[in-house]
Amino acid sequence: MEVILLKQKQIKCPYCHAHASLRPASLVYGSTPQTRGKFLYVCDRWPACNAYVSAHERTLLPMGTLANGDLRHKRILAHRALKKLQQDCHMEKWEVYIWLQAKLGLDAHQTHIGQFSEYMCEQVISLCQQAPAYTSGRAA
Repeated sequence: MEVILLKQKQIKCPYCHAHASLRPASLVYGSTPQTRGKFLYVCDRWPACNAYVSAHERTLLPMGTLANGDLRHKRILAHRALKKLQQDCHMEKWEVYIWLQAKLGLDAHQTHIGQFSEYMCEQVISLCQQAPAYTSGRAA
């Protein structure tokens, strides 16, 4: 895979206000086949500050905002809720995101779980669980 190198983003940690640097994912997760060639933006005060975010494989741009353990967990749960809704409704991924945009009143550029706060992730989870599709077909 070809990596398109762009200028590194200047990112500050929202928790401790230190800079975040692009680092190999193995720094956080250990050296495994899954971390080979993967990168994260990691708070420079890691591990004392546990904030980081994945970088896109091709561009190395951050996939969202830096997140601590609690926020990363909420984002994982929000992604799982959307995936369950997608499967239960036999929808394409883009259809689920159009549905979510309408429910949250956001545009496409604002509808990225990697940008969401804990509150927004909770909203996503709640909306997905309340959708009639969880029990009967397409999301309403």
